[in-house]
Amino acid sequence: MSALIRFGVSIAKDLLEKFDAVISDQEYPTRSKAIEDLMRKAVDEHKLTDDKTVSVGSIDIIYDHHRRELLNKLTDIQHDFQETILSTQHIHLDHHNCFEIIVVKGEKGKIEKLASLIKSEKGVKHSQLRLAPAPQ
Repeated sequence: MSALIRFGVSIAKDLLEKFDAVISDQEYPTRSKAIEDLMRKAVDEHKLTDDKTVSVGSIDIIYDHHRRELLNKLTDIQHDFQETILSTQHIHLDHHNCFEIIVVKGEKGKIEKLASLIKSEKGVKHSQLRLAPAPQ
């Protein structure tokens, strides 16, 4: 673990009170832990501005599995990105709808291309990409 450093921050009292209420609702043990998480999030978001950043995440999709040729198209897309896809989980929601979670790792730009190709297919009702920089 890195060495700890103390530092002072000047902030408006009303903003600090609102922040303390939020972190209390989120059950943070200390203000320091909440600030650390916010700083880490800012660093991660900055890393993700580069398309070459190695990232991990998931593409969550809901689609109509009765849509003609959709399953074949989704499978073909995924085969074109097999170096990026680590795993998939397929769940039957009801007679018409399936939920699929595609776990990915690779360059952010390639993952975004994969997610874009999937979400643009007719019959895909919902698609969401979640990314974080890969741990180094």
